[in-house]
Amino acid sequence: MSTAKEHRVTQLHYSRSRRLLQLTFDDDAEFALSAEFLRVFSPSAEVRGHGPGQETLQAGKSSVGITRIDPVGHYAAQITFDDGHDSGLYSWRYLRDLAERQDHYWQIYLKKLAAEGKSRDPELQVLHFEP
Repeated sequence: MSTAKEHRVTQLHYSRSRRLLQLTFDDDAEFALSAEFLRVFSPSAEVRGHGPGQETLQAGKSSVGITRIDPVGHYAAQITFDDGHDSGLYSWRYLRDLAERQDHYWQIYLKKLAAEGKSRDPELQVLHFEP
């Protein structure tokens, strides 16, 4: 993780129309993360697996939205997505890391999608064949 000191989230605001979660931390740093990005990088076992190499690439999530955000103590939030996924606990530390490194993570994700012939679009199938 890129943050040496753990910062707490002081404000969360979700825009349904933009499908964007705005976060403010206790050092006044502000970030915006899309619902798609948060869903693709869910810290749940369903997405991350139970160990290295067990990750499941999340495809077809470009139109996913957030339906609910619940606080978990003073250290995390549980996010429920409109595709039914709700098992990830997003710690403040994890959210800060995602926010600070989102461009890096996003590029890796896009490369993995391309390598596996998958799409962000839930209605699109990418087929590769040799004539």
